[in-house]
Amino acid sequence: EAKDKMFLATDTKHAPWFVVNSDNKKSARLNCISHLLSQIPYKDLPFKKPKIKTMKKSKYKPISYKYNVVPEIF
Repeated sequence: EAKDKMFLATDTKHAPWFVVNSDNKKSARLNCISHLLSQIPYKDLPFKKPKIKTMKKSKYKPISYKYNVVPEIF
C-alpha cells in the first residue's frame, strides 16, 4: 500500500519510476542495464585510427604462478 501511494505521488513524466521484474536476478540486472543504456542519446563520434608501431619480439618467459582468476559465468 505504501509503495503504491509513493508511486502515485512521485511518478512524473519528468522523473518516472520503472519497475524491474526481479524473479530472475541475472535477467533483472541485465534488463536494468540495457534499459539505462537505452535512455542515453548516443551520437556517432568521428574516429581517427591510431598509428601503432610494430612490437619487437620479446624473449621474456612468464614465471609459473597460480593466478586468482575471476570465474567466467557468461
